[in-house]
Amino acid sequence: MDDVDHRLIAALRHDARAALSDLAVQLGLSRTTVRARIERLRAAGVILGFSVVLKEDVTADPVRALMMIGIEGRGADRIKRQIMGLPQVRAVHSTNGRWDVIVELGASSLEALDQVLDRIRRFEGVATSETSLLLSTRQPGR
Repeated sequence: MDDVDHRLIAALRHDARAALSDLAVQLGLSRTTVRARIERLRAAGVILGFSVVLKEDVTADPVRALMMIGIEGRGADRIKRQIMGLPQVRAVHSTNGRWDVIVELGASSLEALDQVLDRIRRFEGVATSETSLLLSTRQPGR
């Protein structure tokens, strides 16, 4: 991928429904070149699809957080399975460094978030954790 591909992806992240002609003008390319690049990125598996973000998707989780978790012993797989079973969990990431797992959480209120944090902290094998609230989110190209 070159700089033009990165700029094209940023433009599609901003508006995946943008017309090829609009993308061409924005990127300083021909319409045919934009179409060919999108098809090449799709064929290579770089672009897997296009999606719609609904207002309800954004407002469904007014309280969002990242919970970093340190796990003692060999219970990581079991703890990840337990975490994945919680309805407030949006994603679970394995990582390196100080933390073993980073969990993306979404809740309807601070109280609801506090309850799920307490529940996770009580899982056998969770040695330590640190949570950061997500105050705002910006997407590339927006």
